[in-house]
Amino acid sequence: MTMAVALTDRKTGSDHVFETLFGQIVRLELLPGTKISETEIAKSFGFSRQPVREAFTRLANLNLLLIRPQRATIVRPFSREIISNARFVRAAIELEVVREVARNRDMSVDAELRSNLRAQRTAISREDAEAFHDLDYQFHKLLCRASGHAFAFDIIAANKAQIDRLCMLSLTSQKAMETLYADHEALLDALFKGDDEAGTRILRTHLDRLTPTIDALYTTHRSYFEE
Repeated sequence: MTMAVALTDRKTGSDHVFETLFGQIVRLELLPGTKISETEIAKSFGFSRQPVREAFTRLANLNLLLIRPQRATIVRPFSREIISNARFVRAAIELEVVREVARNRDMSVDAELRSNLRAQRTAISREDAEAFHDLDYQFHKLLCRASGHAFAFDIIAANKAQIDRLCMLSLTSQKAMETLYADHEALLDALFKGDDEAGTRILRTHLDRLTPTIDALYTTHRSYFEE
């Protein structure tokens, strides 16, 4: 992971380390349980240990790293309790977002939402799970903007990171992506028609699709979960 990092006026060294490691953890390039060294990361970025320490703390606050005194820091394994809590918070917020979009959306976001759906369709045709995952993330972010409460996605994203890791294990088949795309398409259709009841029903179904996935992954990838 050796790289030359050019800092901008807006991003600190800690930001760069955080964003890089966040992406690697969510994409499962760094698997649950992987040991990670503050010293080695600092060396690879050409930074002192302080910005790396700050990035580690931010990742730990998102339950993505487990910092253990006198022991190696590791990529935090999945926790069924943390995942359950994250799903509860996300559902509570996003259901309200969907209601707001249906009742009084910012129509200036409509074109971006439609464009995002077209891009999802392209990603599926190319069997590009990583691109689809990124577009799924942006789709839900756009919904928050359309609701007039863009800040809501910051809260969703903070709770979504754990779930995103699970999605990278499960969103590898074209069938899985097709199912989620169909949800997105139906949701957008309901919201553009102003049907908040249909919108909330579709979103609940969409979010609940992860339940059997978690149960299956707990069986097939037991070593990735906390005891």
